[in-house]
Amino acid sequence: MTPIGILISIVAVLGALVMDHGSVTSLFKASSVILVVGGSMGAAMAGFTWAQLRAVPRATRLVLKPRKGPDTRGTVDALLALAKEARSNPLVLEELATDDPFMRKGIQLIVSTSDPERVHELLTAEIDGLRVRHQTSTKFFADLAGYSPTFGIIGTVVGLIGVLSQLSSPGKLGPDIASAFTATLWGVMLANAVWLPISNKLRRLTDEEVTYREMLVVGLLTMQLNASTTELRDRLEAFLSPSQRGDSPASAPLGSSEVAA
Repeated sequence: MTPIGILISIVAVLGALVMDHGSVTSLFKASSVILVVGGSMGAAMAGFTWAQLRAVPRATRLVLKPRKGPDTRGTVDALLALAKEARSNPLVLEELATDDPFMRKGIQLIVSTSDPERVHELLTAEIDGLRVRHQTSTKFFADLAGYSPTFGIIGTVVGLIGVLSQLSSPGKLGPDIASAFTATLWGVMLANAVWLPISNKLRRLTDEEVTYREMLVVGLLTMQLNASTTELRDRLEAFLSPSQRGDSPASAPLGSSEVAA
């Protein structure tokens, strides 16, 4: 929905301009776009290292590309089935095949480590690391949203300087002043219709992934403590919405994917 939402926002601005008898083509002033986009990008990039910025393109693709979130309900069912099978066959944990590196590491820890606190500490550190990695892309677009309106104002000031130098030609003042304000419009529109939505989407995806992994930690630690299936179900279903709770056949592979590394 992110590309659709951005498109709706931009179309709303252009539609309002047409309804007020404006010209859409008048907005597409190359100098304004270059100053706002280039200036904002440069200012935002200045606050990061090259290694950090390498994650931004991938994060952008993940935001704009349709994707399914973690199958939380399916994972709960799979963990319950796994716990039930592990009671009769403890080796099933060692033989479990999963594409999720976090799940794989968690299984290895509860099999090889007898201290639940140590397992919790190590898995929590993994979650904290994920959150820090994702913050780079989120903050980059948040910074763009902050710089963009300012560079829009700078573009307008630059345009007005040119207008003031032509006071000897009153007939050109109106169109030139209108043209100067396109930079402000681009700055505000990009900040609120593009950069902020992307930043918010990245933040939501991070929260979704963190919550999913926290649920896995709770499930794995509860299994390690050899708690009852009822207790395991109660702890896991606390992470589900009311509509997702209830009996459901165990299904779905144990897996998830990071939103940005």
